[in-house]
Amino acid sequence: MPVAKEQIRQIISENNITSVADVYSLLRDSFKDILQELMEAEMDSTLGYGKNQKGDIQSDNKRNGHSTKTLKSQYGEFQIEVPRDRNGEFEPKLVPKYQRDISGIEEKVISLYARGMSTRDIHDQLKDLYGVELSAEMVSKITDRILPRVKEWQTRPPRSTLFPYTTLFRSRPLHAVYPFVFMDCIHYKVREEGRILSRAAYVVLGVTTEGYKDILSITVGANETSKFWLGMLNDLKNRGLRDVLFFCVDGLSGFKEAISAVYPQAQIQRCVIHMLRNSFKYVNYQDLKKFSSDFKAVYNAPTEQAALSELEAIKGKWGKKYPYAISNWEKNWEDVSSFFQFSDDIRRIMYTTNIIEGLNRQYRKVTKTKSVFPSDTALEKLLYLASENVAKKWTQRYRNWDQVLSQLILLYGERITQYL
Repeated sequence: MPVAKEQIRQIISENNITSVADVYSLLRDSFKDILQELMEAEMDSTLGYGKNQKGDIQSDNKRNGHSTKTLKSQYGEFQIEVPRDRNGEFEPKLVPKYQRDISGIEEKVISLYARGMSTRDIHDQLKDLYGVELSAEMVSKITDRILPRVKEWQTRPPRSTLFPYTTLFRSRPLHAVYPFVFMDCIHYKVREEGRILSRAAYVVLGVTTEGYKDILSITVGANETSKFWLGMLNDLKNRGLRDVLFFCVDGLSGFKEAISAVYPQAQIQRCVIHMLRNSFKYVNYQDLKKFSSDFKAVYNAPTEQAALSELEAIKGKWGKKYPYAISNWEKNWEDVSSFFQFSDDIRRIMYTTNIIEGLNRQYRKVTKTKSVFPSDTALEKLLYLASENVAKKWTQRYRNWDQVLSQLILLYGERITQYL
């Protein structure tokens, strides 16, 4: 309930408030008094009667004084008197036993860590803002408390229709089918036994049958090999992902072989944007604009046959000067051309891996201050927290998703409908 201006003026006058410190002192005392009364009310509820009001109530339990407890809050430290009962049955819920910090500092530490701040920076920030001294080691211990949530995240439930972006970390399987799954990796440096090693964070992102983006897995590993991707895909299958219509990838080593082994019915779509970038590397700068303009006719073609005709025309024009820029498309045409059989709404989703690259940009944003991570665990913690923050912003379905799903059902039938 808001306080009227007249009441505020009266409070200022009665308490001789002349500085911000006086305000905090008043808030601390008021907070303490409110907390004390709430704990007394908890004791009343436990005993079944109020203080000095037992009357005819039959009970072998009664109040047994108080014990002093020092609490740390956002308004500073203060002492409260915790009620006790003779039978030792009273368990305060407002301030549980052994809890002495009610300032929300731990949540602030985790929030700052999730935004890429170093443990030293977090220490300085808390000291400046709240006057709280936390060592870098203590910051690390606090962030370690999310590790069980990181493990649960790997076996978390799929998002529901009602609460599509709530992070409910319970042990439930993934959806049985995802129409589109994007796979990529991002590289970091990690310290291990005195050496600095390269690590890859393997990211798998799916689009549900309801049209929402969903991070399925993030795994920190050493090498981009078909064996590693095979293990990741088998893990997804063990968690309940029975079928995928399209895997959208950028051509990293081992993708195709692993996908074919675990999801043989799935189609592979190579990222068109990555293909263009690879081709442009072999084109002189003075020809790049014209070469790029000519290639638009290939990936914007209405049909695969029309695209092949345009590719042949480009080969006749540029093939002798830039043979590899053209042969790269010919060699990978089977995986590049999957999207031509679909409408524009479906093409926009699958022809590029921009969706997962956007996610990777968010990861880089929070990890850019860390040239080297002290361990794999430290890297996993930060990626997990960044994922939570990103997922909160995914509040919209893909545009025209109802039409997309209808077309997919017509084309793939029971591969989708049996799981709807």
